[in-house]
Amino acid sequence: MNILIFSPAWVGDMVMAQTLFKVLHQQYPNVTIDVIAPPWPYDLLQRMPEVSNHYKINVQRGKFSWQARRDIARQLQDKHYDWAITMPITWKSALNGYWSDAPRRTGFLGEMRYGLLNDRRKLDVRQLPYMVQRYVSLGLEPDAKIPELQNIPQPELKVDKKNAQSWLQKLNFQQGQSIVALMPGAEFGPAKRWPAENYALIAKDLVQSGSQVLLLGSPKDFDTASEIEQKSGVQLINLCGKTSLLDAVDILSCADLAISNDSGLMHIAAAVKIPQIAIYRSSTPEFTPPLNDRAVILQAEFNNLSVDRIKLKSLDGIEGFTDVSADSVKLKIKSIL
Repeated sequence: MNILIFSPAWVGDMVMAQTLFKVLHQQYPNVTIDVIAPPWPYDLLQRMPEVSNHYKINVQRGKFSWQARRDIARQLQDKHYDWAITMPITWKSALNGYWSDAPRRTGFLGEMRYGLLNDRRKLDVRQLPYMVQRYVSLGLEPDAKIPELQNIPQPELKVDKKNAQSWLQKLNFQQGQSIVALMPGAEFGPAKRWPAENYALIAKDLVQSGSQVLLLGSPKDFDTASEIEQKSGVQLINLCGKTSLLDAVDILSCADLAISNDSGLMHIAAAVKIPQIAIYRSSTPEFTPPLNDRAVILQAEFNNLSVDRIKLKSLDGIEGFTDVSADSVKLKIKSIL
């Protein structure tokens, strides 16, 4: 069985996509899985042993990128896939499955993809409340029972131990002192980001109690991380924008605790199976929880039925919102470290 999959475009979604890859291997022991992925989460495929071949498609967010899609199609034209699965719901994302000439082309109907898909699935959010259930369902027969969340195989990224050790030496971490990673970013927007002053309070407490604290994130998070260090009044290690995505995987694997918003790095921390505290503000763990038995989830209170919290980019002026307190995070830290 040769399967071609067009992956999601976000880092966290790519981590969760590994649940589908694992289920396909359970269903078809001799399966070959090839994955097409956009640039942003692409490197993570190197850490997923379920994937045989991976192909980067150089698309831009919000752009059709016709030429890039045609280039990948030509590259794969002699692969003879049996099945193409499109994970995103956009019309353009289903093109490569269609061009692959796979006899079975599966995906949610999404943007009216009648001609592109011949195994069209209805997205019933009541039957598929979790994102990973939606992903896994695409690898099952249409009438199959969808596994409960606890029965879905969790993502687990491979770690390059040599690279991890190299980073520990480069950062001059001291043995015997706990390593705590703070990840203050969230690509979706400020509504997901716990305030910098709260992270600063946590960082100060951690350093004063003897922990080594680093900040991980993209270049966009560098200024926020600098603000956290400045407000904390203690020395932190700001790695935002200074690591690759795979470096972040390896560094996180060495941490004794990760504290983050609902973000791509939250899902990476879950996939390297370290203790973590996940802070949910506008989003909800009832849709995209960290798939990690060692995760602690803290949820802000949101008592306002007049707005769709999931779609909020900012919480400014939103009534009925009570944030996760720094004290509640401190209590969880004490129970872990």
